[in-house]
Formats: sequence, C-alpha cells, structure tokens
Amino acid sequence: MSEHRRTAAAVPWGMVLAACLILAITFGSTMTRGLFLSPLNSSTGLGIVTLSFAMAVAQLMWGAWQPVVGALADRYGPTIVIVGGALLLALGHALLPGTTSGPGMVFVIGILLSAGSAGGSMSVLMGAIGQRVPESSRAMAAGVVNAGGSVGQLVLAPVLAAGIAGIGWVNSLYGLALLALATVPLALAFGRGAQAAGPGTDGGASSLQSALREAAGSTSYWYLMGGFFVCGFHVAFLVTHMPGVIAQCGLPAALAGSSLAIIGLFNIVGSILAGIAAQRFPMKLMLSALYASRGLGVVFFLLAPKTEITILVFSIWMGVTFLATVPPTAGLVGKLFGVRYLATLFGVTLFAHQLGGFFGAWLGGVAFAATGSYDWMWYADIALAVFAALVNLPIREPRALLAAAR
Repeated sequence: MSEHRRTAAAVPWGMVLAACLILAITFGSTMTRGLFLSPLNSSTGLGIVTLSFAMAVAQLMWGAWQPVVGALADRYGPTIVIVGGALLLALGHALLPGTTSGPGMVFVIGILLSAGSAGGSMSVLMGAIGQRVPESSRAMAAGVVNAGGSVGQLVLAPVLAAGIAGIGWVNSLYGLALLALATVPLALAFGRGAQAAGPGTDGGASSLQSALREAAGSTSYWYLMGGFFVCGFHVAFLVTHMPGVIAQCGLPAALAGSSLAIIGLFNIVGSILAGIAAQRFPMKLMLSALYASRGLGVVFFLLAPKTEITILVFSIWMGVTFLATVPPTAGLVGKLFGVRYLATLFGVTLFAHQLGGFFGAWLGGVAFAATGSYDWMWYADIALAVFAALVNLPIREPRALLAAAR
C-alpha cells in the first residue's frame, strides 16, 4: 500500500488536470463540429457531399498533423505546440462564418481547424503525461486525460446546440474561437523545456529515426494501427452524421445534441475504466473486446425500433467504448517502444485513426446522397468491428507490466 501511495504521489496531478482541460476544449470542439453541418449547408448551399468532404479532410489532416506536432513536442516541449495550436484553432473558428466556397471550406475546416486541434491533441498531451508519470500509473493517467475530451464533448454538445438555436451558428463559432484561446494559460503547466525523460527511457530507441524504423518493422505496431483505423471510422461517422441519422428517423433535431452529450458522458466512464483496467489486463484483449462490443451495439441499433429511447441507449452503449480504446492503445505503444518518443509514435497511430475518420465522415455523406440512407455505413461499421476485434489478437504484448500489476 505504501508503494502505491508513493506512486500516486509521484503523479503530477496538476499537469494531468491541465491536460484534461486542454483536451476538453480542442477535442470537444472537434467532436461537436457535426452540429454545424446543417447550418453551413443552409447558409452556403454547398451541399452535404461538399461539406462532408471538408470535414473528412479535417479528420485526415488532424491525423496527418499528429506525428508532426508529436515530434515538435518531443523536441521543443509541449507548451509552444499547444499555444500555436490555440491560435490556429481560434483563427479557424473566426474565419468559418465568412467562408462560402468549397475550397475555402476545405482550407478552413480541413487545414486550419485540424492543425489547431492537433496542437492540443492526444499525441502531444499523452506523450507529455506519459513521459512524466511513473510506469505503473501511466495507463490510468492516460485514461483520466482521455476523459477530458469527453467532458468537452459532454458540455459543448448541448451548449452549442442551444447556442445555434438561440444566438445563431455564427455567434456560436465566435464563442468557440474565444474558448480556444483559454488553452494558452493552461499550456504553461507543462513548462518551457523538453520532456523530463531522457533518451532510451524504458528501453526505447536512442533517436527518433531509429524509433520510427523499429516501429515500422514491428508487425504488432501495424496490427495496432489497423484496429485504430477502424476506431477512427466509427468515431468520425458518428460525430459527423448522427444528427443526420436522427433526422432520417423523424426524431427531434435537439436529440442530436443530447446524443453527442451522452456519448461524451459515458466515454468519461469508459476512458477511466479502460485506464484502470489496462494496468491489470492484457491491453490487446481489452481492445479486441471493445471493438467487438461496438459491432454488437450497431446490430442492436439496426434491429431496434427507432425511438428516442433507442437513440439514448445506443448513445450510452457507444459512449462507453467510444474512445476507451485510447488508453490501451497509448499504453501498448509505450510498452512496445518506450516513452522517449511516445508523442511521435502515438501520433503515427493517431494518423491511422484519422485516416479511418476521413473515410467514415466522407463516405457517410456519399452513402446518404447515393441511397438516401445510412444503412450501408452501419453494415460497414459491423464488418470493420469484427476485423478490428481479430487484428488486435496477434499483437505481441510485453508481459512485464502485467506481472508487475499483479
């Protein structure tokens, strides 16, 4: 017990809280962007396919930025990266109301907003926390930080839905621009220098190039990214098109904000439980179970009557598993390669996640425009969930932490 207390005392909880709040703002604003899809379409007349494509590009570019911001944070420290991201995120939200062309939407949503969100995203924050938290508490801390993103989604979803209906979508976007700037003082909690961990920490590679080569040659890393690709597909489709799904079911539009909020609420629970469980159970088996449960959730949704209760139950189910995959995924990267370049290597896995997010957001709009239904996307969700559940099983997970946890 005394050893457990010493480990808990060594965790920089002030920094963990700052990371939670930063992720609440950056990730929360990203996950609620689908609420602006209909107002943007009505205002610009660009069409759902064009706007879905812009949001899909944002998903892809948010992932493409991850290794870049992760490498910058590994080299210069997270503070400067978070501050730069805050400024870009504020600029993108301020410019969006005046954007009326397809290419402009792709630039503002796909480039500016994605870069701004990436500056205060999971790769930077998980890397910073992972390098400063004792190994035995790393997965738990990752779960707590990951829950911060869901807190943002939980709070922002109903607030933005009410704001769009009350003060209008333009003023709501300006509000998000101001909120983005709040991450600047929070970034100071990470200090000015680079990470505390030195080269080779936890047996990791001695240089970024060797770390990338080691990861590229690891089949376990590729299996992990294959599952995370599916996670991105699921998440992006839900947050982008759930309002459209609810409208197609003939249910009140306000239910979309409630659905996203409930997903965020229960993802807090799922993230924290996943962080705790990852300290005791094989992480690859946790990931397999999480992906399989998502597939079962979609099967339930397809078979159940489309009522408000069904939407709420489905939102709870998907919320518990929504991003509970992040703590074990980040934990596996750290176990496989050490934490010296965790921000960069986890950033690469996040790119795979967002590559899946690109297809989830874009193909949702394409499927609806072609068939007038989202059914084929749900079928794809189920098939991909089965794939992800299976592809995580061959991962060669180091057993050192498992033995220590017991």
